[in-house]
Amino acid sequence: MTRLELRRIPQTLALIGLLVLGGCVGARTPTAGNALVNDATAALRALKKRQTLKEFRPMLKQAAGVAIFPALYKAGFFIGAEGGNGVLLARRKDGSWGYPAFYTMGTGSFGLQIGAQISEVVLIIRSPGALKAILRHQGKLGADAGIAVAWTGAGVEGGVTSNLNFDVVAFSNNMGLYGGASLEGAAMVRRNDMNAQYYGAGATPEKIILENRLSNAQADGLRAELAAE
Repeated sequence: MTRLELRRIPQTLALIGLLVLGGCVGARTPTAGNALVNDATAALRALKKRQTLKEFRPMLKQAAGVAIFPALYKAGFFIGAEGGNGVLLARRKDGSWGYPAFYTMGTGSFGLQIGAQISEVVLIIRSPGALKAILRHQGKLGADAGIAVAWTGAGVEGGVTSNLNFDVVAFSNNMGLYGGASLEGAAMVRRNDMNAQYYGAGATPEKIILENRLSNAQADGLRAELAAE
């Protein structure tokens, strides 16, 4: 295998993860958006209550945006895949929260690993520049997209403080058992089908998040939970 082929492994496995997990995380009905928003609200509320995630609430208060994945599935034996649907929201200039755009996160991993896991994951996006970079790069996370990411969560020693210079901090509440090393290669792909179902034809993340041209009262509960102390 050539060096070029080796460098392409993370991206290839990320796409495989999206395809393999597409059957369990895909949206097929008009009510799927409402259900996902409700699940995202519950996941956000659960992480806010976690006493072990002390940095979560302070960072949320200062966040420029958040991405919430209420059920991020991970499973594999040697070659693994991870994926799940979620929502991306941004804080408006007046300090209020806008409405959600729908995304799927997919990753691929390669290494010695075994097990299965389901996680509630919230990405705290710490600056408008990082938010725009996520939109511009189709949600790609990592140094090559100019987005530095730190991960923390239940059972992780140490923790992340608000003084660290990361663009995105990901908090997770893991359930299950999954161990091993992996190569990073995460991508957030916009769900145009879910955005259209939720807002109407032509809905895009830019119109929803940057232009604030679209709204749906079904998401007001999620917006209120984000704003609550």
